[in-house]
Amino acid sequence: MLCDSIFFTVSRFKLTVNSSFFHTRLSFWRNALLESTKSVRKMTCDVLEMMADGLGIKPRNTLSKLVSGENTDSIFRLNHYPPCPLINNNSNGSNIVIGFGEHTDPQIISVLRSNNTSGLQINLSDGSWPVPSDPSSFFFNVSDSLQVLTNGRFKSVKHTVSANSRKSRVFMIYFAGPSLTQRIAPLTCLIDNEDESLYEEFTWSEYKNSAYNSRLSDNRLQPFEKKAVSLND
Repeated sequence: MLCDSIFFTVSRFKLTVNSSFFHTRLSFWRNALLESTKSVRKMTCDVLEMMADGLGIKPRNTLSKLVSGENTDSIFRLNHYPPCPLINNNSNGSNIVIGFGEHTDPQIISVLRSNNTSGLQINLSDGSWPVPSDPSSFFFNVSDSLQVLTNGRFKSVKHTVSANSRKSRVFMIYFAGPSLTQRIAPLTCLIDNEDESLYEEFTWSEYKNSAYNSRLSDNRLQPFEKKAVSLND
């Protein structure tokens, strides 16, 4: 298996584990994961409130409240990429990517923490930039829904995630999403006569279904744009 993933559906008071890996000592893992996700959620809300401060959004919990309620559609995922010598032993000379190709995340914001093995790259218009691994740090990626809410002021981060040829890579990701019925549209406080709304309003459920039925590398916000704009410069 090239990648082992464990998914957890997270709500305020309940954690549902859908992997046979945790059938033993389930109570221990449940409690540990509940505490971990609560802490990561609190940190995520703090960061979103600082981002709101930076844009002058009032009240400052306008963004954070979208991911802090009981019915939020958030996911906590653990990934394990075993070493993959094939990456360096490709006889054809072509580049092999074992992992996830270039994509953005559809939620509001994503929080990543990994072991001391590199594999995350940020993809910009001037090339791909490796992110140095740091097991003592958390990495935050702006996601599609936050790009819409801020009317393009914060841009969703294109990135790739790959295995390592010599070392295992283990990382956790917290995808902070709103409730399925939450309506997503540019905040009115960020729109004036000279800065029109760039996106149509949609529910998180509508966008989630659209995103997961598209190709990973697609610009999944394009069908919801009001006019032809480029936010990738």
